Amino acid sequence: MLEDTPIIALTHLSFKQKALQAISQGALHYLVKPFEFNEVVHLFDHAINYQILNKENSLLKKELISKNSFHGIIGRSSSMRKLFDLVNQIADSTANILIQGATGTGKEVIAKSIHNLSSRKSKPFVAINCSAIPEALLESELFGHVRGSFTGAVQNKKGLFEEANGGTLFLDEIGDLPQSLQAKLLRVIQERTIRPVGDTISRSIDIRIISATHRDLKSMIKTQEFRDDLFYRLAVIPLSVPTLSQRKEDIPLLANHFLNKYSILNSKKFVGFSSEALNFLMTYDWPGNVRELENTIERSVVLAKSEKVEVEDLSLDISSESGLFISNVESNLPTIAELEKKYIEFVLSKTNHQKEKAAEILGLNRKTLYRKEKEYGWDKMPQVTHEVELN
Repeated sequence: MLEDTPIIALTHLSFKQKALQAISQGALHYLVKPFEFNEVVHLFDHAINYQILNKENSLLKKELISKNSFHGIIGRSSSMRKLFDLVNQIADSTANILIQGATGTGKEVIAKSIHNLSSRKSKPFVAINCSAIPEALLESELFGHVRGSFTGAVQNKKGLFEEANGGTLFLDEIGDLPQSLQAKLLRVIQERTIRPVGDTISRSIDIRIISATHRDLKSMIKTQEFRDDLFYRLAVIPLSVPTLSQRKEDIPLLANHFLNKYSILNSKKFVGFSSEALNFLMTYDWPGNVRELENTIERSVVLAKSEKVEVEDLSLDISSESGLFISNVESNLPTIAELEKKYIEFVLSKTNHQKEKAAEILGLNRKTLYRKEKEYGWDKMPQVTHEVELN
């Protein structure tokens, strides 16, 4: 059978329940025997139109994601557009960059995009998480060592500074760098040389350093946990990455991107999210940011029993702080209509009531959007731009 071929189940009246079960598992429709010829023709026409629309919808979604993708970073919100513009502007400079943002916001993806846009793109991009390696091993990991320099050093080893020579070294969680190594890193930046552990000869290097942190380095400077001279050397150009809750209009794009990614990896087919599932994704606060969203969508691909992701497939671990309880349906959850109204109002406010743009984001045609506005009584109200928070 060809991929994406619509399935029509044939059944006897006494087995109608099995036909309904087939629909829940992905069949388009069913026919109860005996049936009329015109029923078959009608269903076949419906199946062909469904297949055409399904393919068009899939292509449009991919095109929308592609249009709003910037070297692997997906976003159409104003905050991300500003970030993309800044990345384009600074990518080919020689200045060191400090990327600041909460855990899971995609700081390493941004660092890679900067590298790939620079003249160093053909050279190595080397990444290290400063918080993931014990202090006793971190110096050797960064600078390398010579044979016999310490117990276990049975051969010479290049450090990451040398491995990244000519390219970019990404120092993630720079705020966790031990103070003893902060001074040595400062010397590397100033002198453009490194000395492996146990060696007596310095070696010249040519690297660009991009660092990242979720911590407040300026506060750490005040408490003398981080060197101010190192901070100013690293943060020649500071970048700030917004949290996912600060760019909720990007959630549908990201969710569809991850759905496409993991459906391919798991050899499964999906047509998208139910309106209830999308509303939950839009209303949740995402403390783990894009990383948490990706994890949630990957899990839903594995758990989903039909071609459309439902709320129960998401299995979100939503705390009382978010105001949503998937596991407790009896709590005071907003209705689907209330969530829809709030989301449409949110998108309209973010697009300054540009109907065409809002309709595109919402996945509605303009006629449907106008009908919704009339339904909610907004067509008689002055269009005052205001911020609507989804919480």
